[in-house]
Amino acid sequence: MPVPVLLAGRTVRLEPLAPHHTEALALAGAEDRTTYAFTPVPHGVQASHEYIDRALADQAAGRSLPFAVVRASDGLVVGSTRFLELDYWQGPLVWPAVPGVPFGDPLTAIPDAAEIGNTWLSPGAQGKGINTEAKLLMLRHAFETWGVRRISLRADARNVRSRAAMERLGFTPEGVRRAHSRGLDGAVRSTAFYSILDEEWPAVRAVIELRLSARAPRRRRRKTLVPA
Repeated sequence: MPVPVLLAGRTVRLEPLAPHHTEALALAGAEDRTTYAFTPVPHGVQASHEYIDRALADQAAGRSLPFAVVRASDGLVVGSTRFLELDYWQGPLVWPAVPGVPFGDPLTAIPDAAEIGNTWLSPGAQGKGINTEAKLLMLRHAFETWGVRRISLRADARNVRSRAAMERLGFTPEGVRRAHSRGLDGAVRSTAFYSILDEEWPAVRAVIELRLSARAPRRRRRKTLVPA
């Protein structure tokens, strides 16, 4: 199974989610809960403790790889994200297929496909490029270290903001699965699916890097004094 890894960028650091993140995660989740209409976010220290315990149980079972999203400028935990829906295509063909089960040694296996999800950021970290760079770090690790064939994302079909963000980053819409599951508000929701294939990754990476470079602060040029 994929081992926990630290992914670091210019504005964000993705740390393997651990119990010591509990209180900081609770503070991030309590900042302003009006922005969490479609994403489950822990509320309070006890809920954050349980959130991390469940994530680590999934990790131990080989079902996900969770991260704490840490702002690089001040080391503040501002949210969480993870790889999930890990799938393995190596080894002999078995039908019906058994998804999520690697061939060979599970401790060294790496996935052929995965999903990025369970992503949320505190309101103060939204719209600052942190999510964009976090996605770049995860996509780069998936395609260039693991060598996956596909990365997918999904969103509640009503979550127009998240869907627009995925499309801006170059994810390809795969359609909407109607009446797919129960939403966070209890209503039966439809789910929009998106993906990037390995052959599409270089072009998508260029788009994301261009967006991040446009956000980077420009250095002021020093004026050169010319002797009179």
